[in-house]
Amino acid sequence: MPDTRYLLSAVAVSAAVTWALRALPFTVLASLRASGTVRYLGARMPAGVMVILFVYCLRDLPLAEPRVTAPLAALAVTVGLHLWRRNALLSIIAGTVVSVALASTLFAG
Repeated sequence: MPDTRYLLSAVAVSAAVTWALRALPFTVLASLRASGTVRYLGARMPAGVMVILFVYCLRDLPLAEPRVTAPLAALAVTVGLHLWRRNALLSIIAGTVVSVALASTLFAG
C-alpha cells in the first residue's frame, strides 16, 4: 500500500492537470475572439455544416424504393421550417422527428 504522502501528491497532480485542461480553452479563446478568421468562420460555418449534413444523409438514398419518402419528407419539413422560422436548431429537430417517425411507423421492416 502506498504511503499517504504519495497518494496526496497523486491526487494533487491529478487535480492540477484537470484544472489546467479545463481552463486552457478559455485562455486560448480569449485571444481568438478578436480574430477576423474566427468571425468569418462563425458566420459561414452553419451553412457549411448544413450542406455536409445534407450530402451525408442523402448520399445513399434508394430512389427506386417507396421508403424514399421518409427522408424526402423530412428534408421538405427541414427546409420549409427553416425558410419560415430561420431557426436552424428547430429545423433540424423537426426534420429528425419527421424522419424517425415515418421510418419507424410507415416503413418499418
